[in-house]
Amino acid sequence: MAHRSRTYRGALALFLGAVLITGCSASGPDGAKSSADRSTGGGPAGGKQPPYAAPERTEEADGAAKDSGSRESVAPDYLSTFALDVDTASYGYARRTLGDGQLPAAGTVRPEEFVNSFRQGYERPEGNGFAVSVDGARSDAADWSLLRVGLATKAAQDAGERPPAALTFVVDISGSMSEPGRLDLAKTSLGILADELRDDDSVSLVTFSDEAETRLPMTRLQGNRTEVRDAIEGMEPADSTNVAAGVERGYEEAVEGHRKGATNRVVLLSDALANTGETDADAILERIGGAREEYGITLFGVGVGSDYGDELMERLTNKGDGNTTYIADETQARKVFVDQLPAHVELRARDAKAQVAFDRETVQQFRLIGYENRKVADDDFRDDSVDGGEVGPGHTVTALYAVRLREGASGHVATATVRWLDPKTRKAHEETGAVATGAIGGKLWDGATARLQVTAVAAYFADTLRGGDLPGAPALGELAERARKLASTTEDSSVEKLATAIERADRIRNGGGEEPPGDDGEGELG
Repeated sequence: MAHRSRTYRGALALFLGAVLITGCSASGPDGAKSSADRSTGGGPAGGKQPPYAAPERTEEADGAAKDSGSRESVAPDYLSTFALDVDTASYGYARRTLGDGQLPAAGTVRPEEFVNSFRQGYERPEGNGFAVSVDGARSDAADWSLLRVGLATKAAQDAGERPPAALTFVVDISGSMSEPGRLDLAKTSLGILADELRDDDSVSLVTFSDEAETRLPMTRLQGNRTEVRDAIEGMEPADSTNVAAGVERGYEEAVEGHRKGATNRVVLLSDALANTGETDADAILERIGGAREEYGITLFGVGVGSDYGDELMERLTNKGDGNTTYIADETQARKVFVDQLPAHVELRARDAKAQVAFDRETVQQFRLIGYENRKVADDDFRDDSVDGGEVGPGHTVTALYAVRLREGASGHVATATVRWLDPKTRKAHEETGAVATGAIGGKLWDGATARLQVTAVAAYFADTLRGGDLPGAPALGELAERARKLASTTEDSSVEKLATAIERADRIRNGGGEEPPGDDGEGELG
């Protein structure tokens, strides 16, 4: 096996690719309607936009009302715009932290990643692109409802039908990775993946501690699986953590081994505890900024370890047009690298953004739950040079809003539009769905679908962990009870694990108590 050790050649490559696919009509749950809108121009999407007459009360940027003694000439902002996000690492890491008997730090809790860790039951489009579903229900807080915007892509093709993959693995072998559940788990994960990839797929391997080293240049799996496994097994922990060196060398190898017509991706496996070299995500990615646009290489982050650099990994993957997940054991590794492999390797959409237009005649206030670091300026929704999110096959993306309707409101509530670029042609497409008061008027805990209730439990749980104040949020004990009942109703083990996580959080907050039944594994993706 050839070993190459060299210094970085300077700025390289990242990826931007404006991308996604074609929209398809779909019916949303509970009477919500979805209609196709394939306009790529700059006009209103999906027909009706909310009326913008001068308001009696001014509105904050997120739609929250505030008293004002004078009328404003500028219309209130009834738009909510954000980049799509399919990450699940925040939930996986929170479960790991709770399992260790500690509450997760509030800054590591991202509600959208809790919600996106569970199956939603949305309809899928028949072709490429997204299906849009909008529904909701009344919460326990007076005048407040939860509104769910659901986006879903077509499920993965058969393994033999997807494009070949060219994957560059960048593996952290620093001293901190010597602890159980870190480098050993990374090696197990890559061994699993090496067995799952096809003969026409290619892999390269880069390791880093204080410096980076290429252990394996881009190599086809056919006839070379033993060489690949030997390179994986040969990794041993070394010194400090120079994430910048590893990422830069990884992109260098990905550019050298770039395969036209294949899915080219860098996969970073690390505890992301950078302590040597450049440690700022923006600066790291700036040094390799060219390949993102020129080669369309995306970054997939896999976090490990009880002590985990969540913020750095999150920023790297967001800026690197990719996504991140977290694994704590071999069960989760198999889920990510076997069950969810196509969703992490292929792309259905690039630079995907969503914009929800609320109707000011029926909506008094609204609040998007999560997505704080994915916000996009409303005027940039149709600017395809502005970065969005990358979405793979079989993914679902959920945005949950707390919405306060006006007294006696009836009729249209909101229109949700998703815009994306086709990964191959970079042509822009849009798909739209709308919802009226009748589709969000039922009681959340008495009549709403089980999947909507699971979504609400996950969102309320995340908001409680980070010290939020969502209207109608139950106490942790009640949330745990609801999760247990929903686990029985859905026969979904991931909901059972959610209940256990909530019970642990409640116990830790209350100063101890008997440990609930343990479990392992991560919430379902999509």
